[in-house]
Amino acid sequence: MTEKIIGLTEWFATPPGRYLLDWERDRFDLAVADVFGFNALQLGLPELDALRANRMPHRWLAMPEGDAPLPESARVALVTDAAALPFPEASLDLVVLPHTLELSADPHQVLREVERVLVPEGRVVLTGFNPASWWGVRQGRARAMRRVGLSSRLYLPEAGDFIGPGRLRDWLRLLSFEIETEAYGCYRPAVRTDKWLHRLRWMDRAGERWWPIFGAVYVTTAIKRVRGMRLLGPAWKPRRVPATAPVPLANRR
Repeated sequence: MTEKIIGLTEWFATPPGRYLLDWERDRFDLAVADVFGFNALQLGLPELDALRANRMPHRWLAMPEGDAPLPESARVALVTDAAALPFPEASLDLVVLPHTLELSADPHQVLREVERVLVPEGRVVLTGFNPASWWGVRQGRARAMRRVGLSSRLYLPEAGDFIGPGRLRDWLRLLSFEIETEAYGCYRPAVRTDKWLHRLRWMDRAGERWWPIFGAVYVTTAIKRVRGMRLLGPAWKPRRVPATAPVPLANRR
């Protein structure tokens, strides 16, 4: 009989789920710590406080509509449709999407909404599972076996589809985002126990050095660029006296 994992909430309680959350928590801290402004939004994944290192005065956690159970520690500010955010145009300085696109029925529209609500030069930080990894290959093989009627246990959550980093880059560029940083992590093989994850911890260092783009998860930071927009300097300029101008002399009596 095939065992099913319903979604991210249950999976993040497993040893590989905790291992991935720890890595993503550190990466989000680095990505948002020096992003300044007034308003920041995290969309989804209440198990992870992706804005804890940010210092903006207004930080919200929004959850998509549904009946999924919430962790007791989650402080949800609003429940909304990720493809129709209840914010005015150009009103947010930072939006973080931890695995949000993978679980969305229309990830293109979610990104368009993020572009709409971000101020010019605002930032979006996204994470996703990398299909070109040990974890991705194992998940793809299990899904292929299920399609032909064979029993196979999924390693990652069943809900959602992988969005590779290359495809994500294309989507962001179409919306006039500029990629600022991209990082990969979690290079340990697709094992299920804390014992084996601990034994294989050396593979994280090896992966960062020898096969950096094959990490199980990636994090991308992008900046919203507005065409034709440029920063203006002060409207006034100090008056400069030409070097050849005659020097006035005081009248003598």
